[in-house]
Amino acid sequence: MSASLRSSPLALTVLALLHHEPMHPYAVQRLIKQWGKDQVVNVSQRAGLYRTIERLHAEGLIAVRETTRDPAYPERTVYELTDAGRHVAREWLDQMLAVPKQEFPQFPAALSHLMMIPPEDALLLLERRAERLAETRAGLETALAAQTGDLPRVTAIESEYMLAVTDAEERWLRSVVDDLRAGRLTWPTGDTGDTGDKGDS
Repeated sequence: MSASLRSSPLALTVLALLHHEPMHPYAVQRLIKQWGKDQVVNVSQRAGLYRTIERLHAEGLIAVRETTRDPAYPERTVYELTDAGRHVAREWLDQMLAVPKQEFPQFPAALSHLMMIPPEDALLLLERRAERLAETRAGLETALAAQTGDLPRVTAIESEYMLAVTDAEERWLRSVVDDLRAGRLTWPTGDTGDTGDKGDS
């Protein structure tokens, strides 16, 4: 594995798409969105994609196949996967699939400081999150239901995972909201001088 380049969802996705066929960065970004991979990798900023491609190129994991020139478009560099890139992509994929990684998403961090706000404010905010999760879940369900029968299940397996995770979080959130509304979950308000203990009474 490359010693100086760490794995990332975007880097793996670039290598995987170039394994499919050589292409230029704009085509990579377009295909990520077309295939719905923007649900699991962030390509909202093209600069981030270009930086990732530059790092992969510097490490020898991808190589320049050709530079295309068309009067109707800016000059475009077409990249292809190298043997080293194919090897590293497989190592990254094996590691990401088999070994859970300690990640630090925002929501659990915010939950750990829930006592900073009154329970009634927490109720409103968590209700809002639950409603947004419901919208996300509905969108994922619609997308999966619309999947053409000609495509194998594996092409949308990440959407199945996202749906399962979203559904689980929504159900847990609604149970917390119910407990807050019923007064089964509460905490001291005001300056208690101790934010380390969390509990319900």
